[in-house]
Amino acid sequence: MTVNDRNTSANRTLIVKLAAMACGMFAFGFLLVPLYDVLCDLAGLGGKTDTTPAILETYSPDENRIVTVEFVANVNEYAPWEFRPTVAAIEVHPGELYDATFYARNLTSRALTGQAVPSVAPGLAAKYFRKTECFCFTSQEFSAEEAKEMPLRFIVDPDLPKHIDRLTLSYTFFVIPQVAMIAE
Repeated sequence: MTVNDRNTSANRTLIVKLAAMACGMFAFGFLLVPLYDVLCDLAGLGGKTDTTPAILETYSPDENRIVTVEFVANVNEYAPWEFRPTVAAIEVHPGELYDATFYARNLTSRALTGQAVPSVAPGLAAKYFRKTECFCFTSQEFSAEEAKEMPLRFIVDPDLPKHIDRLTLSYTFFVIPQVAMIAE
């Protein structure tokens, strides 16, 4: 076997190894989000709330306990929205149904679609925060410069651990890009 044949064989082996590594990295990147979700669910981390409407269960309100629910609204630094809660915080009794609203306004001269992504802190409390109605369940259509108040209806589960007396519900509002339809 000549030196040239050995180099060719070594190059082929290297190419196969590099291709396998690239495929492995792609697979890892593709599976990272589902793995993260599973780990966060198991560990109770992340503060992600369920995005399906909660079924109203029969709770007996805990009139002796008060939990403060803070509302936070975020947009990307360059996002064309005005987005904020209509109140900064409310005090609630776990087990009672409450209403809140968020205000959003399209700051552009064209129609936009937005989607809110919720998060609850501390992360452990996310599974005790039940939304029965939320603007985050669906995308929101806005005409040019349109403003609207968007509803939120929720219950704090009375099983919320006793050491938690403050929840922060945060929404980040994103623009959903419009896909142009191509005429055939």
